[in-house]
Amino acid sequence: MRVLLVEDEPDLGAAIKRVLIQRKYLVDWVKDGSEAWEFLENQWTNYTLAIFDWLLPGISGLELCQKLRNSKSALPVLMLTAKDSMEDKVAGLDAGADDYLVKPFGMEELLARLRALQRRVPYFQPQQLTINDLTLDYGSSTVFNSKSLKDKQEISLTAKEFQLLEYFMQHPNQILSTEQIRNQLWEVNAESSSNVVAAQVRLLRRKLAQSGCGNPIETLHGMGYRFNIHANRIYN
Repeated sequence: MRVLLVEDEPDLGAAIKRVLIQRKYLVDWVKDGSEAWEFLENQWTNYTLAIFDWLLPGISGLELCQKLRNSKSALPVLMLTAKDSMEDKVAGLDAGADDYLVKPFGMEELLARLRALQRRVPYFQPQQLTINDLTLDYGSSTVFNSKSLKDKQEISLTAKEFQLLEYFMQHPNQILSTEQIRNQLWEVNAESSSNVVAAQVRLLRRKLAQSGCGNPIETLHGMGYRFNIHANRIYN
């Protein structure tokens, strides 16, 4: 799940990003509203959730919400602000925010509100995504081999491997180019080597195979990769 975090307070932004990454979210953090809008307009990047601070340089969080809704985007938005009057809350919600969190707040409350936003979106109503023997649990950020319902075997994945598997499972049998995967799963400003996707795919395949799930990730030379739901052999 990819989150756009727009927060100009360095300490708070860094703390939120750190907690989200620990929960296996992919986070693009920007400190300026105008830059945030450029990210939102980027056709290569699809965000799951957005967190906007109200007071920002460039474009305010309130204006960002208005621009989003005017563009017919249904992206769930959590607004962060020190403004706690009823009038301010109403203004934020009327501008298009889906929820409102007043500073200071606890990180567990932030995470709970993000989970609640995910449940409101039809796409995220199922808390688990299962294909063949693989089950991805959004609530606990875990993946397990569900072949045996009595003895679920958790597969230990890094945050990036989790995100990569999630992306494949959300697009079964579709050909995903290396460029598509890199644009969706790496931060916009992140420096990455040309073979970073191939390296992550190799690591993910190895862990799936070691967990007895076979390996459904197929390489299509010159095209990209495909999560083949009918495959059960290991690709090298």
